[in-house]
Amino acid sequence: MRVTIEPSIMYFGTPVVLINTLNEDGSTNIAPISSVWWLGWSCMIGLDGTSKSTENLKKYGRCVLNLASGNLADKVNNLALLTGSKDIPVHKKLLGYKYARNKFSDAGFTPQQAGDMKISFIQECQIQLDASVEKVTSFAENDKRLAIPAYAMELKITQVSVSPDILLKGEENKIDPNKWNPLIMNFRKFYSLSSELNESRLAKKSEDLYAPWKRKGISRILTDKVLSRSNKKYGH
Repeated sequence: MRVTIEPSIMYFGTPVVLINTLNEDGSTNIAPISSVWWLGWSCMIGLDGTSKSTENLKKYGRCVLNLASGNLADKVNNLALLTGSKDIPVHKKLLGYKYARNKFSDAGFTPQQAGDMKISFIQECQIQLDASVEKVTSFAENDKRLAIPAYAMELKITQVSVSPDILLKGEENKIDPNKWNPLIMNFRKFYSLSSELNESRLAKKSEDLYAPWKRKGISRILTDKVLSRSNKKYGH
């Protein structure tokens, strides 16, 4: 038997991502987010419309997504209730947020530069994704349960950088999920993954089947034609 409830939040369990954006003075802002999902080399993130991250993404259109692992829970927790905005909105004041100029120092993270990106990434995170903003959409405008402005932002991943020690043995482009243990936010509490439960039926097929763009020559041409014809049925 089930009962009808009305929870205040809907954080059923998503990975914690530390989103780094460029401030107007050239410094890097860090913000933990847990509203994110992935499809191909694109992802959708949900952001508070009043946040410094939202402001920076709208202005500059670039970011670094640092994927936190379970061992970084304490450092991520240090970022809680900090904002990069000097003008703190009412709802964040009620929650106890304070302005922080240097979140790297406050959290205990180490900044590092990534290629030509002006945005610093977080050295302690084993996975970094360079990303650009593809689309910004107002979110839940007609949802009275959401008391603040919110945005859904589509990001395109332009580069993936990882620590070599989390790769599958003998593979150059595959992450071993048993070596990398993501930090999970579940109803405002931190969790990490347990060991693998059982063999996934999806994992029996090669991961490369999800990446037809990696094919070369005639195989790539034929694959593109077949997919293009198939996708037209679905208006894509």
